Amino acid sequence: MKTKTFDCVEMKRRGAEHVYSIIKDMTPEQEVEYWRKRTEELRQEQATIRARTSPKPPAQTKP
Repeated sequence: MKTKTFDCVEMKRRGAEHVYSIIKDMTPEQEVEYWRKRTEELRQEQATIRARTSPKPPAQTKP
């Protein structure tokens, strides 16, 4: 029998607990600002990864 080396549900639960520990004492306005900042950080990180991994167009040569 194969044993799990990674538990996706457990990882999701740990992440949810971590976020809850950060936002549990925030006002609704503070929580909205938290999510706005985190979303912007994620978008920036995604753009960086895309720029690093996207294929570069071939260099154009002059005839």
